[in-house]
Amino acid sequence: MAITYTTVRELKSWGTELEPQTRKRILEEAKNRAPSSATFLSHSSKDEDLIPGVIRILQNHGADVYIDKIDPSLPPYTSTETANTLRDRIKVSKKFVLLASENSKDSRWVPWELGLAHGFKNLKNIAIFPSVIKANENSWTRQEYLGIYDRIVWGDHSTYSKPIWMVLNEEQNTATELGQWLARE
Repeated sequence: MAITYTTVRELKSWGTELEPQTRKRILEEAKNRAPSSATFLSHSSKDEDLIPGVIRILQNHGADVYIDKIDPSLPPYTSTETANTLRDRIKVSKKFVLLASENSKDSRWVPWELGLAHGFKNLKNIAIFPSVIKANENSWTRQEYLGIYDRIVWGDHSTYSKPIWMVLNEEQNTATELGQWLARE
């Protein structure tokens, strides 16, 4: 199985190649998601320029994506109310995806959100979406605990004739097509 981690440049490109109206629509759709049917997308606020690309990939594979940044029910400034709401959103969400980047390690919220997801969800419903500077580098794994989760990668899978987005379990050397993973309960 040959895999590639997604680069920051690719994610930016996939988000910026969209027409402004389409970008706005993608974010609006994420804003209006019912958290119980959605995939909670955890990310560093420093990675906002990557979010449209990640949402596009997840939506193209059947996900309804929730992002906190545009949730109208959250207070304008972070508070205990923010923490309580995010906890509830993570608890009821169908899947949890963490966009892992160089910025993730500096975020106060990302590790906390992942910890909540780990407590609320079965591990099969959590995936890391690594974003790297250079293809196939693994700087995102400097936070060792991220290695216990499946990861969303691009690559060749023996079942398919062309590269696909898949969720890789590196420990077991198995992968599931991203759309199947998102649809699975």
